[in-house]
Amino acid sequence: MIHLTPLPERGVLAIEGDDRVAFLQGLVSNDVEAARPGHAVWAALLTAQGKWLADFFVFATADALLLDCEAAQIPMLIQRLSRYRLRMKATLRAEPALHVHVAWGGRPDVDGVLAPDPRLPDFAWRMLAAEPLAANATPENWDRYRLQAGLPDGSKDMEADKSILLEAGFDELAGVSWSKGCYMGQELTARTKYRGLVKRRLVPVAVEGPLPPPGSPIFRDGVEVGTMRSGRDGAGLASLRVDALGSSLRCEGAALMSRVPGWMKLPEVAGGH
Repeated sequence: MIHLTPLPERGVLAIEGDDRVAFLQGLVSNDVEAARPGHAVWAALLTAQGKWLADFFVFATADALLLDCEAAQIPMLIQRLSRYRLRMKATLRAEPALHVHVAWGGRPDVDGVLAPDPRLPDFAWRMLAAEPLAANATPENWDRYRLQAGLPDGSKDMEADKSILLEAGFDELAGVSWSKGCYMGQELTARTKYRGLVKRRLVPVAVEGPLPPPGSPIFRDGVEVGTMRSGRDGAGLASLRVDALGSSLRCEGAALMSRVPGWMKLPEVAGGH
């Protein structure tokens, strides 16, 4: 069965102009040139120090790049990206006429700008439609589905100016290009990978007891080893030290058990946990 829901907390940022691809290419973590009709790219905007600010799905049409992003972040994205436009032929504007949807369980037969979610094969489809599409699922259903897979959802799971892409799975989930050249924050991202500096990971956790609010500290034997991020109905994501994976954990009166999804690659130190 194909499930489809609108995502009302998402919006669309349009980048137009002859230099739109070159403009965005020098600023975000992934290869914007790979975006084409039917193929979206997942990318992040970082600080100069390599910390997460926002992430989005980049769609390409004949005359624009369309960014499926958090609606609340659109003003910030326009402001920050515009700083680097300089003499390039690129304009940025919110596109409220397009509605963001997601479907899973198969390819939906709908009109609009469609592409598979690039993070995992056969996981979901992202859609931008001129009108709200008929839905048979809810954003909460989608939330449970992506939590079970261990996929982050922007500011629900990452912290601006703090989170590092590789801790949140951007390497395994095709959110970083290692061959495209320079972009904002590239140096720290590359150093983190090639020096093996990933000490924490964002992983799914099963929660027994009341769901802890985001930001709650997580403890193992009384020692803090991570923080809770988003969650719903006994499932969540938590940022945990790699050496705490597989341990019995406590958070705000609840018992937590982490699970490493099949797509995730961990250093050898975690192999025995």
